[in-house]
Amino acid sequence: MSNNLHILIVDDDDKIRQLLRLYLIENNFLISTASNAAEAEELLKLIVFDLIVLDIMMPGRSGYELTKDIRKYSLTPIIHLTAMNEFENRVHGLEIGADDYLNKPFEPRELLLRINNILNKLSEKIDKKLIQLDNIVIDLSGGVIKGKTKDVNLNSNEIKILQVLASEPGKSFSREHLIETLDFTQERTLDVCINRLRKKIEKNPKIPKFLKTKRGSGYELWIN
Repeated sequence: MSNNLHILIVDDDDKIRQLLRLYLIENNFLISTASNAAEAEELLKLIVFDLIVLDIMMPGRSGYELTKDIRKYSLTPIIHLTAMNEFENRVHGLEIGADDYLNKPFEPRELLLRINNILNKLSEKIDKKLIQLDNIVIDLSGGVIKGKTKDVNLNSNEIKILQVLASEPGKSFSREHLIETLDFTQERTLDVCINRLRKKIEKNPKIPKFLKTKRGSGYELWIN
């Protein structure tokens, strides 16, 4: 699948981290590793990852706790690695925001298949110009938001902004870049468009979940 997609592996087992790191590098991924939740959080402050492979049972804070914290600000896909085979444990991980899980022990090849499956689905959403945000779907080709009590139309500037932001979900685009790319003559035009978009796609526009402002950096779009 890959071409420089960046994956974070979080596991307290040195052998597993090294095995997965080497295997995924051989399959053309960029890899960072962390041995616990604290190390992972430091990396997450610096890097926008394309996917996270996260062990559940770790010293200190568990993978469940880290997943809950990540989901407060990020929709980066997460795959849980778990030695707990109980149905309730697997379901709990999915309920709090994991995209998939894999029981230990496992073959690296199976993990690779699951990674590619998730990333392919994410890519398809963008390629088809459909953006899913919880229960709503934004159709960029038709300029309409579906899933609300009634369809909501997007204007041309709103569509252009979403096209740019959705081209790389989770990446911050500076105000200057957006203004230049969209050929706006005034900064105020961008502010107005962002505010209108938030009212259309966010449950609480004042505390946006999807169309976020990154202080000192710009705007970013988080996609399910």
